Amino acid sequence: MTVPPEIREILTALMAEYAMAIDDNRLEDWVELFDEACDYKVITRENVEQNLPNVLMWCDNKNMLRDRVESYRQVNLYNLHYDRHVLGPLRFVIQEGSAWTFDMSYSLFQTELEGASRLFSVGRYRVEALVEDGAARLKSVTVIADTGLVPSLLATPI
Repeated sequence: MTVPPEIREILTALMAEYAMAIDDNRLEDWVELFDEACDYKVITRENVEQNLPNVLMWCDNKNMLRDRVESYRQVNLYNLHYDRHVLGPLRFVIQEGSAWTFDMSYSLFQTELEGASRLFSVGRYRVEALVEDGAARLKSVTVIADTGLVPSLLATPI
């Protein structure tokens, strides 16, 4: 698939901001990367391959993402940690109008406040992003985790 360099650059920057917003604990900024009518799921690779509907997390609009962040900030008890994403290159799949669908591999490390780091999740993102007037926003992000084993509470987005 031929992708104009400016589209690749815009979407690479969008995904870098996606990861850095989580890593920097700017979850409110992370939410603002999404379209109002968005979809965010965390699902295991096994469930995708077997076409099973079970998900680890699902927010089907931006208000649900806002609520998830608010709950994280105000209500939930969770393991305090720092996140660090390592992202692979974008592999484009489909383009329809202003919508671009691509996959991107990720590794997510977590470091506890005491300093111990561990690999938390590995997998890929399946992303549908809208690019209009030189700007991009996320329409759909499906996190396909290679394993459903989550070493601790899935409190923050992946």
